[in-house]
Amino acid sequence: MKFENLIMDIGYTDTGYSGIVQVVILRMTYMSMVNYSYLVVDHINNQAIIVDPAWDMRKVEQALENTETVLSGILLTHSHLDHIHLAKPLAEKYGCPIWMSNEEIRYSGFHAPQLEGVGTTPWSVGQIQIEPLFTPGHTPGGMCYLIGNSLFTGDTLFAEGCGLCFDMQGAHNMFESIEYLKKRIVSDTLIFPGHSYGRSPGQVFSEVLKQNIYLQFKNKNDFAAYRLRKGQNKLNFFDFQ
Repeated sequence: MKFENLIMDIGYTDTGYSGIVQVVILRMTYMSMVNYSYLVVDHINNQAIIVDPAWDMRKVEQALENTETVLSGILLTHSHLDHIHLAKPLAEKYGCPIWMSNEEIRYSGFHAPQLEGVGTTPWSVGQIQIEPLFTPGHTPGGMCYLIGNSLFTGDTLFAEGCGLCFDMQGAHNMFESIEYLKKRIVSDTLIFPGHSYGRSPGQVFSEVLKQNIYLQFKNKNDFAAYRLRKGQNKLNFFDFQ
C-alpha cells in the first residue's frame, strides 16, 4: 500500500484489483458534528464517486480539483442527515446518480430526481467496482460498500464500536450484520467508517476484530443487552473527533 499526502487529508491507494483506485478521506464538521466522507477515485478514467457527503461542499470540490476527476456517483450508507446532507446539491451540480438501498428508501422516504435504489448486485463506475453489503441495524436499510480492499461502513461499524440501535429488533439486526461482515470480508480489508472515536479511518479489519468489543459477542441477546444499555448519552453521539 502506498500513502500520499493531499491538501485536505490522507489519500490511500489500493492496487488490489483492476486499475488504481484512491480513497481520499474528507473530515467534515458542522458545529459539534464530525463526519467522514470519502472520495473514491478512478485515475484511469478520471472519475470519482463520493460516500456519504455532508457539510462542506467546498472541500468536496477541492478534492475533485486536486484529483482532476469528475464526480460520477454518490453512495449513501443510510438516510440520516449527517450522511446525506450534500447528496442532492452534488447530484444536481454534477448530473450524477445517488445510490441508496431500496429498503432505506422505503424506510426513510428520501427522494431526489437522481436517486436510484440498489439491492446487493455489484456494479461498476469505470474501474471502481462496487459491491453493496446489506447491513441493517442502525437503520432498517443500512448498507456497507466494498470497493477493492476498502469497506465503507457508515454507521454500521466503527473502529471502536458500532452505530446506535434504537430498539431490540435494530440491535438484533446489527448483531447479524456484524456477523455477516466478519464472515464476508478478509482480514486485511481497510475500514472507512462514518465517524471516528479515537482511531483514524482506514484501520485494518484484523485489528478491529481484536479491539472492538461489539465484535466479541457470541449471541444476539447479549449483544443487544449491551448495545441498548442505559447511560449512553445519545445527544452527544456526534461530539467526537
